[in-house]
Amino acid sequence: MNKKEITIYTDGACSGNPGPGGYGTVLIYNGTRKELSGGFKNTTNNRMEITAVIKGLEALKQPCKVTVYSDSKYVVDAIEKGWLNNWIKNNWRKSNKEKVLNVNLWQRLLELMAIHDVSFRWVKGHHENEENNRCDQLAVLASKQSELPEDIRE
Repeated sequence: MNKKEITIYTDGACSGNPGPGGYGTVLIYNGTRKELSGGFKNTTNNRMEITAVIKGLEALKQPCKVTVYSDSKYVVDAIEKGWLNNWIKNNWRKSNKEKVLNVNLWQRLLELMAIHDVSFRWVKGHHENEENNRCDQLAVLASKQSELPEDIRE
């Protein structure tokens, strides 16, 4: 059976770093769009960037072929340049021996990537990509909501 081909655009935003933050995700399949967003009280921009991808993949009901577009070099390079694999091999330590941040989110992302065939593409943020700009709007709006939940860190 052929897997459905899904395009996911993602972005994260944070007011202060750490501070209130949000994520925005747009899923596109066969011309149909779904928008997701949410936020946390005290988080970081990188955590919101990873969360945006996680939320997009979690929304899929079956294994799919997914292309994720993100303006986060942190997220895209961690996957495409093999940083994530090296971190795992080094017991969640970077090449400089420092502890990798956001391990709980990276582990959740890995679980989801094991279900789906996922590739990542970097897009320039706050530029000409209409969907990335929409994700940014969603993330910023989400970060400004009152009564944001706490972000559970590892």
